[in-house]
Amino acid sequence: MRLWIVILPLLLPFTLSAQEPQTSVAAAPLEPGKIIPRVICAAHPDQSYALYLPSGYSADRKWPLLLSSDPAARGGLPLELQKDAAEEMGYVLAASNNSRNGPGQARFEATEATLNDVQARVSIDTRRVYLAGFSGGARFSSQIALACKCSAGVLLDGAGFSNGQSLATDAPFPVFSAVGISDFNYSEVIPLQDALANAGYPHWLRVFNGAHEWAPAEVMQEAMIWLRVEAMKTSREPRDQAFLDAQFAKMQRRASSFEQSGDLLSAWREYRQLAATFDTLKDVSAWRAKADALGKEKAVREALKHERDEFVEQAQLIAQITAHFDSSKADTSERLEGDSELREQIANLRMKAQQQKNPERARVYQRALGGLFISAIEEGNSALERKNFAYAARVFDVAAQAKPDSEWAWRELAVAYALGGKKKDALSALRKARDSSTDKAAFTRWLESEAAFETLRSAPEFRPLL
Repeated sequence: MRLWIVILPLLLPFTLSAQEPQTSVAAAPLEPGKIIPRVICAAHPDQSYALYLPSGYSADRKWPLLLSSDPAARGGLPLELQKDAAEEMGYVLAASNNSRNGPGQARFEATEATLNDVQARVSIDTRRVYLAGFSGGARFSSQIALACKCSAGVLLDGAGFSNGQSLATDAPFPVFSAVGISDFNYSEVIPLQDALANAGYPHWLRVFNGAHEWAPAEVMQEAMIWLRVEAMKTSREPRDQAFLDAQFAKMQRRASSFEQSGDLLSAWREYRQLAATFDTLKDVSAWRAKADALGKEKAVREALKHERDEFVEQAQLIAQITAHFDSSKADTSERLEGDSELREQIANLRMKAQQQKNPERARVYQRALGGLFISAIEEGNSALERKNFAYAARVFDVAAQAKPDSEWAWRELAVAYALGGKKKDALSALRKARDSSTDKAAFTRWLESEAAFETLRSAPEFRPLL
């Protein structure tokens, strides 16, 4: 039996059900032990995905699958971070090269094509299909898991559940949350843990040293280990006592290291999730008591309050700037005066994020700056959909000011200018996008294919950009 996606017409949610595929796909030679960056979907040649098979792969047995979703359709990126752990623990990895942030239907279709093709080619254990995603990909993965009620677990990286989505309590699944300490979504992921606990979801949190990005390889390994522990608890895979003993000891050492370093808030969280994870597998009474005792410590209570205060300040810093977002203002002196004030506020926030010496204070500014960047990108995309190109350009310009080295921001700004008939401004933004690009070949392919630049291609300044 295969795990199959059925996308319900006109409905955003979809379900996964076990049924035989409509078409068969001839087995293609897939080399184990290396990332295959582009596997063409046999039933949908316009769709492709990156794939990794462990070097010991054999079709004689069923393998767990970790299906990842990147917000920018970079299928190979998460696999690079996951492959060492997948090799060690026997996971098959896949990630669409077409699924990206944007219209939901296109993303569902890309995921459907990938999952169907993987199952047609690879021997997959349908009881151990895991979903992973970063940022918008995390929200999308959680949406699938909530809709299908069939995922063995999810890895949410840099974001929580899809906005406005409630946690169903009838079919909870394991949730591993990873977030960078400077990520603007840190203020979302931390409170999510209490919501998961209240709804009965097994959960684990790992904070890593980083910003809004895919978690590093060691965190990916931790996630796959934890998901295996949860699978053994629920008999999705046979219990391996030696494995459980080793992981229990490792997790105890990590919790103790937080306590010994004086980071009592992290120690408290670690002991709590250790006790919850190994409940029914080990005697965790001592660790539950340790967590309870730490929770009563003044230092932990004060740290929790300080963290909540940081979240409030972050929201206020972002709101002070996004309050200037007003699509009703025409190109008048009133708007220009507001834009000038806006630029000054952004420059001030960026300076604080870069120059603040106190690490805790710097993180607040860094999170606020990142949150502002994403807010501007989302507002700009919404304006593009409404064909309000002038307003889209103004808010994309905010994103570019918040993060001047972002190729993404300059690309979006160039598109908005081009669609609004601002050729000179579009070319200027394209030059900055090119200078910010780390993959000049990919930039050239995008430049040649982007329909918004049709009117620019005859301009003498366009050809040197290629």
